Amino acid sequence: MIRSMLNWRSLFALLAIIIVSGTVFYSQYLAKKIAAEERQKVEEWVAASKAIVNGMDLTLPNLIRNGQQSIPIIETNERDSITGFINLDSAKVAADKDYPQHELKRFRSENQPLEIRLSDKPYTANRYYYGHTTLLDEVRYYPLVQLFIVASFIFFTLYSITIRNKATQNQLWAGMAKETAHQLGTPVSSLEGWVEMLKEIDTEPKIVQEIQKDVDRLKLISDRFGKIGSKPQLEERDLIRQVRNMVDYMRKRATGKVQMSLQVQTEERIPVLISGPLFDWVIENLLKNALDAMEGKGSIVVSIREVDKEVIVDITDTGKGIAKKNLEKVFKPGFTTKKRGWGLGLSLSKRIIEQYHKGELFVKQSEIGKGTTFRIVLNK
Repeated sequence: MIRSMLNWRSLFALLAIIIVSGTVFYSQYLAKKIAAEERQKVEEWVAASKAIVNGMDLTLPNLIRNGQQSIPIIETNERDSITGFINLDSAKVAADKDYPQHELKRFRSENQPLEIRLSDKPYTANRYYYGHTTLLDEVRYYPLVQLFIVASFIFFTLYSITIRNKATQNQLWAGMAKETAHQLGTPVSSLEGWVEMLKEIDTEPKIVQEIQKDVDRLKLISDRFGKIGSKPQLEERDLIRQVRNMVDYMRKRATGKVQMSLQVQTEERIPVLISGPLFDWVIENLLKNALDAMEGKGSIVVSIREVDKEVIVDITDTGKGIAKKNLEKVFKPGFTTKKRGWGLGLSLSKRIIEQYHKGELFVKQSEIGKGTTFRIVLNK
């Protein structure tokens, strides 16, 4: 577990270094490109100024000869009729005869044209509409690229921290569970020995039988805790029988004012792959929570039904319900509304169903004063 966590941290650290390095190299690339482009523009304006001084005709062909090879320009007359253009996409020009006109409309909305007046009477002039260079587009979108890189870096950092915290938390719960199982082992073995001695001295059989049940119960609890943190062995079992056994077990321990029933669509077997002891633990936890919520009176209905390739188990009580603000907290370790307990039951139950059985456990619905429904979804 620790080695896996370190591998993840190393991977994300490497990813962060790659992202930062990529940002630095891209910044240097743009800086060099902008510097070269600026030098080229200065040379072009120097050449254009020389042409004016020498009395040359400053028209579009002369601009081409003077090295203007990057900015897309469309030349028009005073009526904005196109008389020439440079640096437009030649492939698009060949494919669409209206392409220059569309670009003229776009250029007109982006920049004010440069105008060279040729005559006042009658008024004649050349207008030069221009667009943006690829470099300018790159610079314009660069902040968005930066934002994406920063957001990605933050996301991967937070994700890494979340994974690390979950791994640490899971390791802590697994360690506590295994230590509990280890500590229970010695007294349970001792109790088994005392039960055998009671049998040998002709103790009332009914008393011995009840003590044996409690010892077996302690062994089951120890076995459940010992399986936390280890990959459980899933076996094919009849879900209806598995749930019915737990309902019958909990019914005997409920007060006479609590009605507990099991509803199934069919009496046929519903085979599922589960770990019997761990799945029983989940059902027991959910039924205990339902009993606690009803405070001694009400009803609990456990229903089982098949939907496509899934099996759904609903546990519905008529208890006090769960407040909306607590619905997202009920499965967090340590959260409890009871005066006693550590608040681990639902957290461990969710982990058993989702991590070990690849299913789902969630609160289907809850209403204050009317009750709650927990839903388990398993694959057939």
